[in-house]
Amino acid sequence: MTGAQLLGLGINVSMALMVFGVALSAGREDLRHAFRGKGLLARSLFAMFVVMPVVALLIARNLDLNRALLVALLLLALSPVPPILPTKQLKAGGSASFVIGLFVLAALAAFIVVPAGVNLIGRLFGRDLEVPIAAFARPVLISVLLPVVIGLVVARIRPAFAARAAGPVTKFAGLLLLVSFLPVLWTGWEGISAQMTNYTIVAIVAFVGIGLLTGHLLGGPNPDDRTALALATATRHPGVAIGVLHAIEPATNDVALVIVLYLLVGAIVSLPYVKWRTRTHAGTAGG
Repeated sequence: MTGAQLLGLGINVSMALMVFGVALSAGREDLRHAFRGKGLLARSLFAMFVVMPVVALLIARNLDLNRALLVALLLLALSPVPPILPTKQLKAGGSASFVIGLFVLAALAAFIVVPAGVNLIGRLFGRDLEVPIAAFARPVLISVLLPVVIGLVVARIRPAFAARAAGPVTKFAGLLLLVSFLPVLWTGWEGISAQMTNYTIVAIVAFVGIGLLTGHLLGGPNPDDRTALALATATRHPGVAIGVLHAIEPATNDVALVIVLYLLVGAIVSLPYVKWRTRTHAGTAGG
């Protein structure tokens, strides 16, 4: 198993635990509430799976990007929303019900969006690309759908246990995610640094920044929904992107390094927004 594959495994397991922790805090009424606003869900799909791929293409057309960054941005734009910062989403005001709804909605949409998008990428590069369903279905099922179901069931039958376990589970998941990245950063930093050329940082900052703005504007009148959709639109599922990458180009490592770089830069770019929304949410709750 290669380093990139180990990283993908660590990401998927940690994200599964993060989703499980969020689902533990959401009851059956929360889930029904998540799917009540059909207009909001439609705008969420539009933001995540229409706007962001178009943004990736526009960035690619207007900046002199190396091939690894171009492929990474396109794959990330097609990958469903991850629970990369679920606790920060909730602290910043994102409701657990809407976050759960986004997880499920994006995971189901991936079964249509990812194959169609990969085929389009192949046409752009003059290649006939097809991605096996298993390449993205496995991380989607393991890291999103299955932990959502298990978490909601546990919350329903053992609410007291769910309330106690939600916090420790998400904290352990965050620690596991960090541990998964440390070996890659330690051994692959030279390769990651080599990717910081031809507007790499500018492209990633633009991608994340436009995602935050798009989600915030399309999140509707509820400030909690705006916060959750902004973070969901700006962050993508690296496990799915890496899985698809290895299905279409097994020997490629530079794209995986760009995906790691995207996670680092994306977290930094999102931090001011998270802090702003956290203060705003605290002020509203206090009032």
